[in-house]
Amino acid sequence: MHIPEGYLSPQTTIPAIAAMVPLWAIALNKVKKTLNHKQIPKLALCAAFSFVIMMFNVPLGESSVHAVGAVFVAILIGPWAACIAVSVALIIQAFVFGDGGILAIGANCFNMAVVMPFVGYYTYKLIAGKSKFESKRNMLGIFLGSYLGLNLAALFAAVEFGIQPLLFRGIDGNPLYGYYPLSISVPVMMAEHSFFAGPIEGIITVAAIAYIAKFAPQLLSNNTIQKTSAKESFFTTYKPVILGIVTLVLLSPIGLIATGTAWGEWGADELKEKIGFIPQGLEKLSEIWNAWLPDYSMPGFEGGFLSSSAFYIASAIIGILLVASITYITSKIAMKEQESEN
Repeated sequence: MHIPEGYLSPQTTIPAIAAMVPLWAIALNKVKKTLNHKQIPKLALCAAFSFVIMMFNVPLGESSVHAVGAVFVAILIGPWAACIAVSVALIIQAFVFGDGGILAIGANCFNMAVVMPFVGYYTYKLIAGKSKFESKRNMLGIFLGSYLGLNLAALFAAVEFGIQPLLFRGIDGNPLYGYYPLSISVPVMMAEHSFFAGPIEGIITVAAIAYIAKFAPQLLSNNTIQKTSAKESFFTTYKPVILGIVTLVLLSPIGLIATGTAWGEWGADELKEKIGFIPQGLEKLSEIWNAWLPDYSMPGFEGGFLSSSAFYIASAIIGILLVASITYITSKIAMKEQESEN
């Protein structure tokens, strides 16, 4: 679901970035009002979780899918805070690892950091009501919220893909950016996410919430975390989350099993093999940024599975440190601004 560079026209990506700026501002303002200093590590760890869970690509024929974790984050810290956490993860993925385009950051963040957490969270709240976290009703709400949130995010991405050939063509009649029209992008994207990615997202979210409810139930309550954090160390308070993320990092090479590229995320050369040419606009835009660690690997290095796994784990660690640090620092600055205003 990470839209690559060049698949969307500048006429699409620039307004999307412009639209996200006020949404990020609102999200930061909400975070300042709803979270306190002792909850910022929770926000940073949630961002780290979203980053690493997206590295687990699941093979689907010649394609692949992955979870996002946005609804899980929204349930723990609220949809506005989830917007910040998932956005930071997506931005780091784009700049450092080439996972999603730089110009496409606005569209990708809108789909996965706005549509997904808000739709998923409020669907969950509607179904779960005031039921207990361990109840069947609550777990059903978590699953359906995650499922619907991911699928609506995928639908937005499919539409963004599909309108490109309708709006932007060269004088030769060929599409300038994305190639596949709505009649292809919507059915393909929705089939993959309805039957495969959606259930995977739901299962992962239910399992993650059940894990937190069993080993760190205080993290499900803002009031409890404030009291607990005042008495306990950072590691004691967040030990289950930290151990969970470390486990995911060590298991992350599982994502290398999926050798196929996710639908709509092909590189220029891959696209040429599929359609016989590279759209002019896509070719130009695809060269505007060279990621430091493209595809979570070391440029120019080709090794076996063990070497690739080592680089994948190293990428996961680097990404987590960057995502968690940026989220933490940004939130701290926002909190200080709030205090100075008061």
